[in-house]
Amino acid sequence: MSDQIKHECGIAFIRLRKPLAYYLEKYGTATYGLNKLYLLMEKQHNRGQDGAGVANIKLDVSPGERYISRVRSNDAQPIKEIFAKINGRLQEVQDENPALLKDVDYLKKNVGFTGEVLLGHLRYGTFGRNSIENCHPFLRQNNWMTRNLVVAGNFNLTNVDELFNLLVQVGQHPKESSDTVTVLEKIGHFLDLENQKLYKKYKTLGYSKYDISGLIAKNMKVHRILKNASEDWDGGYTMAGMIGHGDAFVLRDPSGIRPAFYYEDEEVVVVTSERPAIQTAFNVPISKIQEIEPGQAIIIKKDASIYLKKIREPLKKTACSFERIYFSRGSDKDIYQERKELGRSIVPEVLKGINNDVKNSVFSFIPNTAETAFYGMVNGIESYLNQVKKKKILELGSNPDEKKLEEILSIRARVEKIAIKDAKLRTFITQDEARDDLVTHIYDITYGAVKEGQDNLVIIDDSIVRGTTLKQSILRILDRLGPKKIVIVSSAPQIRYPDCYGIDMAKLGDFIAFQAAIELLKDNGKEKLIKDVYKLCKAQVDLPANEIRNYVKEIYKPFTAEEISLKISELLTPTGINAEVQIIYQTIAGLHAAVPEHSGDWYFTGNYPTHGGNRVVNKSFINFYEGKDERAY
Repeated sequence: MSDQIKHECGIAFIRLRKPLAYYLEKYGTATYGLNKLYLLMEKQHNRGQDGAGVANIKLDVSPGERYISRVRSNDAQPIKEIFAKINGRLQEVQDENPALLKDVDYLKKNVGFTGEVLLGHLRYGTFGRNSIENCHPFLRQNNWMTRNLVVAGNFNLTNVDELFNLLVQVGQHPKESSDTVTVLEKIGHFLDLENQKLYKKYKTLGYSKYDISGLIAKNMKVHRILKNASEDWDGGYTMAGMIGHGDAFVLRDPSGIRPAFYYEDEEVVVVTSERPAIQTAFNVPISKIQEIEPGQAIIIKKDASIYLKKIREPLKKTACSFERIYFSRGSDKDIYQERKELGRSIVPEVLKGINNDVKNSVFSFIPNTAETAFYGMVNGIESYLNQVKKKKILELGSNPDEKKLEEILSIRARVEKIAIKDAKLRTFITQDEARDDLVTHIYDITYGAVKEGQDNLVIIDDSIVRGTTLKQSILRILDRLGPKKIVIVSSAPQIRYPDCYGIDMAKLGDFIAFQAAIELLKDNGKEKLIKDVYKLCKAQVDLPANEIRNYVKEIYKPFTAEEISLKISELLTPTGINAEVQIIYQTIAGLHAAVPEHSGDWYFTGNYPTHGGNRVVNKSFINFYEGKDERAY
């Protein structure tokens, strides 16, 4: 992606369903679960470059023994640092008395992270500081085992202020108003109420306080806690949690915005944000992995039984399409095909952009994540060339000239590796002028692959959001090769609206498509519409969320997508380059055809799946109009 976007966090949950001795005997190690958690996190490390964390709960420990362990890191390589800390104690045991590594009772009593319930989190800091305090899992501690709570998730809520006020109204004093703390305290509040309800019930029946603790652990209704806690949440979320005595859960939002997959067998229950992570770590076929449905929770009880429960009434499923275009790893069977189709489906527009002159065109991609879409684009070009070759061969008649036939058969799409990112280069100079010069050297280019003044250069990207890197560096770099025309192809449609469900796209003014629409309004004497939309947005500030409309759509309405793309091409063309520049975007229809099961497209269409989305987009426009450089949530 030419513009880095911080995006969705990731979760990895494992519940061992057998005693540790079972894994020691079968797999030769008592740290089977910990090893698998490491794999699950590494296979999802694309979902967290700002930090990571791991928490573990041991079952059935004696009073006075530690049963919850947690470690977090915001190091440059957080997963590596976390597991180095965890394994450090195991290494000490290895050095002191290797036989103890086979003693599961000793390990469970004396070594951390040797419990049966494990939760890992990978953080992308889309909002707030990237200090270690902002890394998940979050822990809510209590002397009652059944009141301890560990929470980690991939989520963003749009109504944090409202939820914070609700907590204050019930007498709480949260330490901050972030959505993570708010969620933790909201679940914690109803966890406390569940404990109180069961305590009162069994106290009335004459049970001792000691016996009541066990009864609460056995009979706690986790789904009831989640139902009450999440009733007012507006946003996208996959929320994972562990309760001190051993119950655990993963809850997905009613629109299915954020992803969640699970696998179970007689040994484990596993939940992750990405399906291939489970396939790789546990060597299981895709058919064995299920998706948690929108509004549903998977609940794993202390006795290792599991059940699925509807927590929120499901809405229309609008799973995030950006997940498929860019954020998830492309090794997923379906995502791989979808990304290829995104590239293939845009070929007609590419051919128009180069006037069907495939012979004098070179095709490539930037960055590496666009490689799969590139394969699809090349397949589409080859299909077009097959038709061209077929026509030319038929024109040769029944007795074709062999040399001409060979010339026709040799027609191919010219595919080259044009740009290679220098991963070691860092823009360490702080002055803007010097930094801009360094940025132009982030990519090395392949000289000689393009015929100067003759060839078109077609480069496909995952998406073009802000266009800053394109204008400041990539287009200048590509122009050094001397192409006649540079065509930049986005496999995603124009990003026109902010996200508020976990992707770092919060400011309207940053989007090149929005900038282009504003400039077109000014060019066409329709600047008054900008103020009109501001007034409409401002008039809705105090309305209930369910009454708010997305009036920002009016900004784009006067223009076609092609007109906006043309203006984007103009805005992103750097001064002083020789090549003509054209930016081509995927269409909304092409997106839906390529990614039919993930219809969440609010960043492209403004059709938000929750009421809070409309509030955010209007607030974002108000900020833009009033010149406030701040987030809308």
